[in-house]
Amino acid sequence: MKYLFYLLPLIAGVSMSIQSGVNGQLRAALGQPLIAAFISFLSGTVTLLLLLLLTRTGFPSLQELGTVSVYKYTGGMLGVIVVTFVILSVQQVGASNMFVLIIAGQLVTALLMDHFGILGLQLNPVNFQKLAGIVLVVAGAYLVTRK
Repeated sequence: MKYLFYLLPLIAGVSMSIQSGVNGQLRAALGQPLIAAFISFLSGTVTLLLLLLLTRTGFPSLQELGTVSVYKYTGGMLGVIVVTFVILSVQQVGASNMFVLIIAGQLVTALLMDHFGILGLQLNPVNFQKLAGIVLVVAGAYLVTRK
């Protein structure tokens, strides 16, 4: 079962690569990046609604929703940034360049989040091995994006 949790991020990465191409094509077809992002999120919202209905997942009450800190509702807004920026850049820089830059940004941010325990993450201090790995990824990003 543990291996499933290693497989899921791999599948997510494959999905993100395919999604960027599909969304880039949608932008090209419509000529409007924000409309393309809107349609992407709308189709995702409809899919999630269907999954919720099919699994008969109960919705929290308004009172329960009101007890959640406001910042915890910003995931969708961050998703808008990701999807919109991908739509804007994928056809200009290419999928491999775009994703190596995304991965570099993700790893540097994740390293800092782990090191400082940001957003309730378990403290996982930076060490030489992790730092060397990040340097190699950033160097790799430079090599991949270099003309």
